Amino acid sequence: MKLVVVSAGLSVPSSTRLLGDRLAAAAAERASAQVQVVELRDLAVEIAHNLTNGFPGRRLSAAIDAVTGADGLIVVTPVFSASYSGLFKSFFDVIDKDALAGKPVLIAATGGTARHSLVLEHALRPLFSYLRAVVVPTGVYAASEDWGAEGLDGRVERAAGELAGLMTGLAASAPAKDDIDDFAVVPFAEQLAALRPAG
Repeated sequence: MKLVVVSAGLSVPSSTRLLGDRLAAAAAERASAQVQVVELRDLAVEIAHNLTNGFPGRRLSAAIDAVTGADGLIVVTPVFSASYSGLFKSFFDVIDKDALAGKPVLIAATGGTARHSLVLEHALRPLFSYLRAVVVPTGVYAASEDWGAEGLDGRVERAAGELAGLMTGLAASAPAKDDIDDFAVVPFAEQLAALRPAG
């Protein structure tokens, strides 16, 4: 299984990337998944070019392929002006609107104060609901004072468990190739005739 973290952190080191790493470690352990991190900071110029000319560069194309091919996503953004960052939104704007349909997604954000924690519900969750992703119930927000606090660990573990459950559950319920090949459409009239008593 493949788990992809999309981090929109801008600084080095980045608390946004740190939160993404903590969530990924907890989820990957439960789902036995390989983790790949997409740093949007490194793709900013290619994202801007894609928005203006419609063609992704080589690195952006690889990042899009990683995200759309993942079994699960962790998306983490810093809060700017009470919402996700422009870089974060621009990246998801260049991805086909149907590419994330049904994909398990864990939403997370970082900010300087706990007052921005509702960004998860009023910005991130609606965005991924629009993209028809399956957003886990627990979002994780980390303010500056949360680092090292006991409550953050609990939220990380709960959200990671929910994501891993969706990833492994969806993988287990996917039909086997042989089942798909043996599938046959039976016309309704034939189904109805088979239900009628003989004689």
